[in-house]
Amino acid sequence: MAKIAVHMTGGIAVYKAVEVVRGLQKQGHEVRVAMTKNAARFVGPATLAALIKHPVLIDQWSATLNGQVPHIELADWSDLALVVPATANILAKMANGLADDAVSATLLATSAPKMAVPAMNVHMWNNPATQRNIAQLKQDGVIIMEPADGMLAEGYAGKGRMPEPAEIVKQVQNCLTKQPLQSSAANGPLKGKTIVVTAGGTREALDPVRYLGNRSSGKMGIAIAQAAAASGAKVELIVGSVSVELPQSPNIAITTALSTQAMADAVSQKFAHADALIMAAAVADFRPAVLADQKIKKHGDGTLTLHLVPTEDILATMGAQKKPGQAVIGFAAETNDLLQNANAKLAKKHADVIVANDVSKPGIGFGSDANAVTILRPNQAPLKWPRQSKQKIAAKIVDLANQLLKAGD
Repeated sequence: MAKIAVHMTGGIAVYKAVEVVRGLQKQGHEVRVAMTKNAARFVGPATLAALIKHPVLIDQWSATLNGQVPHIELADWSDLALVVPATANILAKMANGLADDAVSATLLATSAPKMAVPAMNVHMWNNPATQRNIAQLKQDGVIIMEPADGMLAEGYAGKGRMPEPAEIVKQVQNCLTKQPLQSSAANGPLKGKTIVVTAGGTREALDPVRYLGNRSSGKMGIAIAQAAAASGAKVELIVGSVSVELPQSPNIAITTALSTQAMADAVSQKFAHADALIMAAAVADFRPAVLADQKIKKHGDGTLTLHLVPTEDILATMGAQKKPGQAVIGFAAETNDLLQNANAKLAKKHADVIVANDVSKPGIGFGSDANAVTILRPNQAPLKWPRQSKQKIAAKIVDLANQLLKAGD
């Protein structure tokens, strides 16, 4: 998970940059936006502010609550500066060190890696001045994503079209994987630690066609894995059924375990040599007593009675088996009596922490990009974290895991 500053400039393709922001958020990154005044003529800053839950930087003289200089604060915050779309004008400014607006001033001030996605008319792209600026930027270490050939806004085809948002997000992911960031894992607080994280839902087969499952998307567990990797940990991510893309990071090893038993086996193997376990997966409590070897057909009145038996309680097993110095964090997804049920789980599972959330409330929990949780620990008062992005919740959970490991050293 990285802190990415998206710098938008005044080209017609800027409307696609909104999709880039959403794509980066779905990958678990924290995103903030700076716009030129011309960019704001195409896309309203209110749209971006609503997506990123943070003001958009347009005026470098804007006042801030903490008195910081806005463009310097954003420059220092960034792990990666992404310029999309990059007009010929901003490329010229970057190549020559100009800083006459919020975007160019922030780009000049940041020491984070920079990536630019040019988009312009084919004649502007082919102009010798633009090509000189591109060459200079490459020499300066700026990553340039070549524009695509295709239909331009002017109504004719040529090179200069902005690549599709999904391609840009993929390129950013590749860049982050290959190029370590200044605030990334190398010297993070969890350097040298191994964290096992589970994500998604498990499936219990009824027959060769059907299964019992749940609505878990895997977003929370994947966000935790990314936050742990960004903090320097080696992450063993064990995933069940998920509906989002899996992270691509050299610090995250992925194991697929669709059934509860498969997940139990994988967790047992990985946690034996790990420092902490964070069980964010929605694990089935029951499975069919008998697995039909053929598709179950309707008979008689068409009703079906299933005989279910309990699955292995992975969290309780790992909580009972944890060694001194290991930490176990579990989740309690409830629809009623949240604290009562979660506190009972805390005691029964021998966990160090239970992260409790009410999945019956709209806008949080399964499938959502946000969550609101209560942190329960033995002999401590509950700690409520209000509704916020799953990435922010994940970062806090990873910090909590780090505190537990430090206390156990």
